Amino acid sequence: MKWFVRMFFKTLRLILTPIMLLWEVLSTPKGIVRQPELQQKIDLQSQQLALYQFKTCPFCIKVRKEMRRLSLNIELRDAQKDPQHREALLQGGGKVKTPCLRITDEQGKSQWMYESADIIQYLQKRFA
Repeated sequence: MKWFVRMFFKTLRLILTPIMLLWEVLSTPKGIVRQPELQQKIDLQSQQLALYQFKTCPFCIKVRKEMRRLSLNIELRDAQKDPQHREALLQGGGKVKTPCLRITDEQGKSQWMYESADIIQYLQKRFA
């Protein structure tokens, strides 16, 4: 019975993964167009951020779409397939849960923010 359940969900993921990724591409809004100087300033601020994510996680997709809408160049770190990023997420944030935004301040201190709604609210407040 366990085998059947595992195979069912594995098959379901194989079917849904390309659909979810295609939907992300088709439904992502155009990014904000800014003056080059302002965009460069925002790009510098974005270097202090990193999003730990799973490629097909619906909540991660939601955050990535908002990042594109705000024209943010935030580093994406795959915590599902990259063991180094997974370990960094576990050590820094305390749990392997995505999405997670790592915010590093000027002193090098990191804050780990979970929950897609909180991340989106933070990005809108800081960059919109």
